[in-house]
Amino acid sequence: MSEVQPDAITLVLKRDNDGISGSIVLPAAASGGRLTTDQVSAQLPAQDAFRGAIRLANDVKLALVVCDPDGVWKSEWGDLYQPIE
Repeated sequence: MSEVQPDAITLVLKRDNDGISGSIVLPAAASGGRLTTDQVSAQLPAQDAFRGAIRLANDVKLALVVCDPDGVWKSEWGDLYQPIE
């Protein structure tokens, strides 16, 4: 995915001068009315963000999508599938 999805948890991965990191986005639209604004985590080490996103998606029963514009996804985390357009 190239952008945050309104109906799913989004793991946003990035590469910068500090290395590889990630943040987790829980859109208000996906919260069933419990949130009025999107919730975005602080930047975390990429693996911690990955684990946290999985845990959150399982807890709130939402899909998990990955936004990885810098191509930092690690193969040991599993296969990433791109939508067919």
